[in-house]
Amino acid sequence: MKFVLAALSLSAVSAFGPSVAPKISNDANAFAFGFPGSIDPVPEFDPLGFAEGASFDKMMQYREAELQHGRVAMLASLGLLVTEEPIEYHPLFEADNKDIGPAIRHLDEVRAVSPAFFELLALVIAALEFNRALKGWTAPGDVLGSGRIFKEGYFPGDAGFDPLGLAPKDEAEFLELHTKELQNGRLAMLGAAGMIAQELVNGKEIFVNLGLAQDRFDPSTLPVQF
Repeated sequence: MKFVLAALSLSAVSAFGPSVAPKISNDANAFAFGFPGSIDPVPEFDPLGFAEGASFDKMMQYREAELQHGRVAMLASLGLLVTEEPIEYHPLFEADNKDIGPAIRHLDEVRAVSPAFFELLALVIAALEFNRALKGWTAPGDVLGSGRIFKEGYFPGDAGFDPLGLAPKDEAEFLELHTKELQNGRLAMLGAAGMIAQELVNGKEIFVNLGLAQDRFDPSTLPVQF
């Protein structure tokens, strides 16, 4: 497993390249300085007023955080679904012959079968975050002097990571793809939160709870009752 993680980290680093993102317009008269993501049927959606009165750098921070959380949530949503009934695929252990329960309990099994996994994962995440900081963030010692948190021309969330070459070169197409990622990330954050909350409430897997998969570890289905 150490070899696999090392290979993944090296491939991730090699997948970083020059950014092709356009420059944010920084239009002070537009909603959220003209950042993409405000679309119908609910344009300019900001019920808590985060965008109102926020500086351009603060909006950059909001968008950077929203994108990163959305990306993690998309991975989490996918992971919750594929590791449970009826698919039950897990890259680190066999899930189909153990009574582990819903995906929110799988981390316990990961620690049991691969004790060093989380430490190695932390190193990989740290390397990726360090690269993102180098790409887009002003050095800590220069923030006070320049007054800027992000580097000039940095596009939120764009660290140059595009191993499949999907990023369009055309500005309009790039912004459209960026908006799609943003919207899917927003949906994934709500979806992941809902699935985790449901599993915490009744301890049932997602598809089992929907009646689309059998609960193989339900004690009431055993031929001998205790």
